[in-house]
Amino acid sequence: MHGDELRGTTLLPEEIPNLIDEIPVIAVAAALAEGTTIIRNARELRVKETDRISTVVENLRRMGAEVTEFEDGLEIQGGKPLIGAELDSFGDHRIAMAFAIAGLFASGETVIKNTDCVNTSYPGFARHLDAIRHERTEPSDFEMKTIVHA
Repeated sequence: MHGDELRGTTLLPEEIPNLIDEIPVIAVAAALAEGTTIIRNARELRVKETDRISTVVENLRRMGAEVTEFEDGLEIQGGKPLIGAELDSFGDHRIAMAFAIAGLFASGETVIKNTDCVNTSYPGFARHLDAIRHERTEPSDFEMKTIVHA
């Protein structure tokens, strides 16, 4: 088994119900992938802990990603490097965790506000994220730093 480059994709309507809670982290992966990713038929994201479509779009844009927002989803033009930014989880644990992952791949510092919500679903997340960050061995010409705080 081996890894390959991430490539953009289109999520099919029948896939959305089983992926609804994973879409924030899928959107982050899409921003890192080459090509376009289209996520539609996901209107339910508007009525989760936050409006996850708007919060994902806002945070990805702050990190320099090209994103188009639709009433029922988003389109992400991937392949452009992410830049560190000050982000807000808006009190949504899935947004906080997805963008902490994004911070691992961004140049510069990423600060995420309002992350106490992560303890709701994954109390050890910050510790595990820190371990992953320290295990990464590929050379980098930037400092990777994700700061998760309340």
